[in-house]
Amino acid sequence: MSDFYHVSVLLEEAVDGLAPRSGGVYVDCTLGGAGHSKLILERTAPDGRLIAIDQDLQAIANAKRVLADFTGRFRIVHANFRELKRIVEEYAAEGVDGILFDLGVSSPQLDEGERGFSYMRDAPLDMRMDRTQPFSAYDLVNTWSESQIAEVIFRYGEERWGKRIAEFIVQARKKGPIQTTGQLVDIIKAAIPAAARREGPHPAKRTFQALRIAVNDELNALEQALQDAVDCLKPSGRVSIITFHSLEDRIAKHVLQAAAKGCICPPELPVCQCGRQPKLKLVARKPILPSEAEVERNPRARSAKLRIGERI
Repeated sequence: MSDFYHVSVLLEEAVDGLAPRSGGVYVDCTLGGAGHSKLILERTAPDGRLIAIDQDLQAIANAKRVLADFTGRFRIVHANFRELKRIVEEYAAEGVDGILFDLGVSSPQLDEGERGFSYMRDAPLDMRMDRTQPFSAYDLVNTWSESQIAEVIFRYGEERWGKRIAEFIVQARKKGPIQTTGQLVDIIKAAIPAAARREGPHPAKRTFQALRIAVNDELNALEQALQDAVDCLKPSGRVSIITFHSLEDRIAKHVLQAAAKGCICPPELPVCQCGRQPKLKLVARKPILPSEAEVERNPRARSAKLRIGERI
């Protein structure tokens, strides 16, 4: 097994946002390279506890080594974070003091060709974060209808050429299955007009993002998990959410703002009839961004945003 090396983004800021303390119980919903988990355990010594969740068995195996010095204080669960409520009910029924989400793809998943996430490396079409699951990017690209593929690329990739890319994918697969990332990149490049390819990011970036989100059902899982996170927090417990693209950030912002909202009665009513009370307060109105120094050290941090909420 190759090393699972990942540089955690907004490491100090996200963990500081949880206000960690000794004796507290915390959840890292995206274990990844275990950078945030390790810092949480350090900050909650000597008796803070951590529940860490990840879909990726390679990440879990690596994390057990990284966190070996804290044996007895953490539990790792192989699951999708959409199961957060069940996991907290099982291991911390009284609720938790902090929950962290570090969204997006870990560096090893991007860098290792065999995972099929990267448009820069030729590899089998895969893109599964949990490789025990049966559905992959190969299945989506080769079996979904043209309209379904176009919808995925447009909605999750915000790619204006989504319809044309889907058309080219369906035409190409008539000659045989699309099996590798390299084949798919060539199809995308052929579909996007040359003038458009010369502008902006790599022409396959948005489509690959869209396929990854669809294969892993990321946005539906995220919205469910964030809503459950608010309910799993003890009073004064906090949630830190690091997002990497606008779709994720929009969901995080919406869930936090909705939880922070009180009365939803029509303004013409003189007295509140709904009785709704806010569950959360926003620790910062605007997202926290990485410093210039962090972006220089790790260009993948450029698009990161951190939002923090505190349970009332």
